[in-house]
Amino acid sequence: MADPTTSPMDECPLFDGDVTKCNTIYGIRKALASLSLIGCVFMITVIWLFKKYELFVQRLILWLTVAAFFGSISKFLESPREDSPVCNFEAWWTQFWDWVTLMWVSCITFNLYWITIWQINTERREIFYHLVTWGVSLLMACLPLIGNHYGPAGAWCWIPAEYPLWRFFMWYGPLFLLIVLMFVVYAYITYKLRRRIRSWQGTYEPEIERSRQLIREEIKPLRAYPFIYLVLSIFPLINRIQNAVAPDNAIFVLYLFHALSSPLVGLVNAIVYGLDPETRSRLSWTQIKGALQKRTAHQPIREYPLVSAPETPDFEDVSVLAMRPSMKSNQYQHLAMA
Repeated sequence: MADPTTSPMDECPLFDGDVTKCNTIYGIRKALASLSLIGCVFMITVIWLFKKYELFVQRLILWLTVAAFFGSISKFLESPREDSPVCNFEAWWTQFWDWVTLMWVSCITFNLYWITIWQINTERREIFYHLVTWGVSLLMACLPLIGNHYGPAGAWCWIPAEYPLWRFFMWYGPLFLLIVLMFVVYAYITYKLRRRIRSWQGTYEPEIERSRQLIREEIKPLRAYPFIYLVLSIFPLINRIQNAVAPDNAIFVLYLFHALSSPLVGLVNAIVYGLDPETRSRLSWTQIKGALQKRTAHQPIREYPLVSAPETPDFEDVSVLAMRPSMKSNQYQHLAMA
């Protein structure tokens, strides 16, 4: 869970009441979240402008970016000091979009697995990805509303510390299991890819070329994003484990690294996306101007005159494409004799 902090405050519920430390963490998170928002807007604009969403892999990246965008907004929400509908909404919003981000990263990871290991077309699974992602996220965000398990949780609104089991089952437990599983799957994918590429060296076969094309078009554009999420989740996960073990002993350094890493998903994704050779090739003024003109150009409705189709005889079609093999050979012999 990306635990959002509050705006500069007169009281600090953490670090023995050290207001400076609380405000430092809040300022860092807000600044980095601002950069992530800019990065997400950049990615969404590029995908829309150049119609990259027509490709399945780009749509996966698009939905991950949308989740990171709204997740970054949660870092700016004001946290009321008392339990209220506003506090419950902030907690729900954070829970929902963090789950959406986690689920899209999981979908991308297992999409890579199916492409790499089984070499199958996964585009038909897109509807399934949406059903699982939005359904699971909505469920996990709404369950704490039962019995009013949202409320002030220190410097933010989420599941209060007096409900440790709800915290574990609604976020910590699934997050830890999915991160471990994604690390294993990602390592296995990397191993299989390297082994396969080594076996291709010095050989040329149509099947090998198709596999190389698959890597260039479907695997390479996606493989960085699960890795980014996994790396940026390390310090938040360590901090959450420490919170669960010693909830009354907050460690400033862990919160600091948590604040430095958790808002960066959108920003780092944008940097990686911008460094992709295919994306960079489009980021020239000429390409951007041409794409904008296509997007904004008005396509007039034109009228075309009706042209009667040439009449065809009722007898058997004697065109070359409709002939039987024996007839085609006779026709070619006739042309040769002519």
